[in-house]
Amino acid sequence: MQEKIRPEDALLYHAQGRPGKLEVVPTKAYSTQRDLSLAYSPGVAEPCLAIADNPEDVYKYTAKGNLVAVISNGTAVLGLGDIGPAASKPVMEGKGLLFKIYADIDVFDLELNTKNVDEFVRTVKLLEPTFGGINLEDIKAPECFEIEERLKQELNIPVMHDDQHGTAIISAAALLNALELVGKDIAQVRIVVNGAGASAISCTKLYLALGAQPDNVVMCDSKGVIRADRPDLDARKQPFATSRDLHTLAEAFVGADVFVGLSKGNVVSQEMVRSMADNPVVFAMANPTPEISYEEAVAARPDLIMATGRSDYPNQVNNVLGFPYIFRGALDVRATEINEAMKLAAVRALAALAKKSVPDAVNMAYGTDNLQFGREYIIPKPVDPRLLATVAPAVARAAIESGVAQAPITDWAAYESQLARRLGQDTRISRVILDKAKTSPKRVVFADAENLKVLKAAQQVKDEGIAHPILLGNEQVIRALLAQHQLDLAGVPILDPGTPEQAARVQRFADALYEKRHAKGISAPEALDLMRARRSYFGAMMVETGEADALISGLTRKYPDTIRPALQVIGREDGVRKVSGMYILLTKRGPLFLSDTTVNIDPTAEELVEITEMTARAVERFNIKPRIALVTYSNFGSAKGADAAKMRRAVQLLQHKHPDMLVDGEIQAHLAFDTELLRQNHPLSKLVEEGANTLIFPNLSAANIAYNLLRSAAGFESIGPILLGLRKPVHVLQLGSSEREIVNMVAIAVVEAQEQEQSGQA
Repeated sequence: MQEKIRPEDALLYHAQGRPGKLEVVPTKAYSTQRDLSLAYSPGVAEPCLAIADNPEDVYKYTAKGNLVAVISNGTAVLGLGDIGPAASKPVMEGKGLLFKIYADIDVFDLELNTKNVDEFVRTVKLLEPTFGGINLEDIKAPECFEIEERLKQELNIPVMHDDQHGTAIISAAALLNALELVGKDIAQVRIVVNGAGASAISCTKLYLALGAQPDNVVMCDSKGVIRADRPDLDARKQPFATSRDLHTLAEAFVGADVFVGLSKGNVVSQEMVRSMADNPVVFAMANPTPEISYEEAVAARPDLIMATGRSDYPNQVNNVLGFPYIFRGALDVRATEINEAMKLAAVRALAALAKKSVPDAVNMAYGTDNLQFGREYIIPKPVDPRLLATVAPAVARAAIESGVAQAPITDWAAYESQLARRLGQDTRISRVILDKAKTSPKRVVFADAENLKVLKAAQQVKDEGIAHPILLGNEQVIRALLAQHQLDLAGVPILDPGTPEQAARVQRFADALYEKRHAKGISAPEALDLMRARRSYFGAMMVETGEADALISGLTRKYPDTIRPALQVIGREDGVRKVSGMYILLTKRGPLFLSDTTVNIDPTAEELVEITEMTARAVERFNIKPRIALVTYSNFGSAKGADAAKMRRAVQLLQHKHPDMLVDGEIQAHLAFDTELLRQNHPLSKLVEEGANTLIFPNLSAANIAYNLLRSAAGFESIGPILLGLRKPVHVLQLGSSEREIVNMVAIAVVEAQEQEQSGQA
């Protein structure tokens, strides 16, 4: 399903808070007058003089080596056309965001108000001292060809027009693997290319560089086959003109082995696909509507291998698989250009990665456990965490071997470690959870549906296919909010336990609650009152009876008031004595898991063992190895006190019960992360290699203070609190949770419901 994006949501996303998607963040200390004197005058004179003496020192003392310019004039914005430089700025900022999150490359986006090639080239050339690389974007043909060619000749830094080469690199990797699967030689196959723009021409050139034969390629434009006898051909199309007696796209299809579409939607018929050779390869990459739909193509030829530009079908050709990592490799060896050898290295690295065993995190994101090289997996997925460490080194090696690297790498193991440290798994975890939820959305009850943030979150999870929302609350109030804020939740059930329409269900739920809790002091009238008046009880009973799969509650109530209904109605997992709460903080160094932040005021050592075990299992569900520190004010017996003794005892119990668990303590929080300091003072610690990613606290006060300080003062985004130990998915939101946090919690609940369904517990 292609995600539905509401215009007002897109506008709000770009406008809320600080407008736009990028900001400049200092990388050096600046809090004291000395810091400022070093940063500017007089201290800045020293690096200036050093660079004046040795211009190469600009890479040592400035951000140039990690700074790319994303440059456009807005003349060919994907799907929008010539909208001008100012209107293209959101796209360029978005490209900058992708550079940062996938490869830790900083970006300034530059929108040039000119369609003149000479002006464009001169402007970019004047900016060369600022940047380590140039990414050209959304510039129309034929100007884009001349601009790129001239800049590559005149600049001494990498230049790439991604619209030309990105699709070429990704589709070429997919083509190599597709042909391998069907047992065909690229030198022998007949290829039909529909489209003659920048991307189509670049794709075709790269296929030829990989061994395709010019006589076997037929290119079509809007007028039909590009033939040698056509008088209207420009210099870009002439090299691809054929002398074969073909005039139409349909004629070109007959007997073809490969179709590459870079044109527009719905221009290829099923009959054309049926006319292709055995085991055809069809890359219909027009976006968002392919040249032929996936369903039609597969129905016409069950033996085909198909790729599109869309994420909701197998084999997505997505440029994000290429440009961040190509520039990363080029910058890291200070390449003077991105040449053919580097592009081919990226092609082969991507093709090879698709043949390797797929990480669990990728399988999880796509709702499977057996994603493997084959007809529906010929190219890696964008969420694959191995892309940076696979493609960037391949590009860097090719730059060195082809003689364009000014700073060759000699220690490749250290380089790959450096790449691994560049990116934490913060946003990746969110993407994996959301993608996994979308594979099989579940029914989620929202107990606080009279709140606008909850309704907006329900809108988002419905539109994106994350969950099927069920709203609890006063229908009149909810519908008024929907109308006032132009939300579209048509078809979403709205249930009000206090209305006559729900009387029978309320009574049934009350009877069930009374049966569960009559021996615990709840009378039949009290059970009925709770079901009528407390939506958390009503929602929990919907989950318990199978009328919903998960419950989200608590946005407007105190935490104990919302967790109690879940405990009384649904109860704990078998063998669990205490439920607990875990937060995930999304930090640059990777996700940080904190427990117990919400439930247990002063757990015993034995209860801490259980909390740690549940937290470790939860972390492992994200395909992350938990590295656990039990934190307090003492380091391995350095101080006395009840909390230190309790944490020390809990660690002893855990290490005896789980000798393979990476758990240590008691330890101060800073030492759990400072591996160098830990190695110097406590070299036998289990955390000495990588440090902790999971913190267990001695009591609720410490945990909650730590969480709120890190979230508020450090500005880390969070997911949680995730309740651990309940039989079914129920999550209690923190008071005042944001819309984004609510959506993340819904996704967590959906994934838990999916796992329970698969294990037969639902």
